[in-house]
Amino acid sequence: MNGASTPELAAAVSNAGGLGSFAAALLPPSAILEGVQKIRSLTSKPFNVNLFILDTPNPDHSEIIRTQSLLAPFRTSLNLGPASMPEKFCENFQLQLEALLKAAPPVVSFTFGILGKDVVSQFKRAGCRVIGTATTVAEAVAWEEVGADFICAQGSEAGGHRGTFIGDFEQSCIGLMALIPQMTAAVSIPVIAAGGMMDGRGIVSSLVLGAQAAQLGTAFLSCPECPIPLAWKKSLLLAKDDSTRLTRTFTGRCARGIVNEFMEQMRPYENEVPPYPIQNALTGPIRQAAGKLDRSEFISLWAGQGVGMSRQMTASELVQTLAAEIKSTMSNMLQR
Repeated sequence: MNGASTPELAAAVSNAGGLGSFAAALLPPSAILEGVQKIRSLTSKPFNVNLFILDTPNPDHSEIIRTQSLLAPFRTSLNLGPASMPEKFCENFQLQLEALLKAAPPVVSFTFGILGKDVVSQFKRAGCRVIGTATTVAEAVAWEEVGADFICAQGSEAGGHRGTFIGDFEQSCIGLMALIPQMTAAVSIPVIAAGGMMDGRGIVSSLVLGAQAAQLGTAFLSCPECPIPLAWKKSLLLAKDDSTRLTRTFTGRCARGIVNEFMEQMRPYENEVPPYPIQNALTGPIRQAAGKLDRSEFISLWAGQGVGMSRQMTASELVQTLAAEIKSTMSNMLQR
């Protein structure tokens, strides 16, 4: 939930009985340390910090110029003026990793790739539990082999970026209902279900299929503690079951969001934009300006397929509501 995550939101979820998560992939090392310290000041409960596993990009200059020309009309619409070369395309992952190891939160999670066995061991020695994101059985097995404590099974319904790191994105878009039983049969460590769940019924369904926990993101975007632009929040409440689709055009990596004008206009160039994090850096000024102006047509409106079930309540109220719905759903199942 990068761009939608704060220490306050993570702490609120943990204090309510869930495992709050702090998205740190876009943060410099100092901000990671500050964020973890802030969460610890707000809760004594366990919490998670998430990073993207990234190599340092080496973009082709001509590719950047070509992409900037495609993005020029959006910049003009927002009165941004001509584009300049980004100062950097992403944070240094190795330095982020060192900061996270130093901060040693109770739980750490990773997506976009896989850590080496030695790095996983370092986190475990520091007292951290390690979660690896997997979109296929092969990825889950790979994470188990390097020593992960848990697997986050990301179904194709999930909002935001796909965590695929083995094979292509299209073939790895497996629905959660099909993914959970196959993944739990292939690994011996606990599986956390992620993708499309918005209420207690969805969580119970994932548990019945073999998951031992559930991870929700889109459900928390409507909470007042979530700092996303008002235009994004309004889009969530207007969305329906068929409002989202996968796109590479915003960031260069396959991600699910609510369809808007930017996605539609850039659709012909879906396979031409540079990979993440290059495209992400090039569209950054557009998305940031659009957010400040509440121009939803140019914001990356990340959301899962369950977005039509969004509810407005505090993070604490949402966790309590989910717990009550789980209890009620399971009770109704036992009575049948």
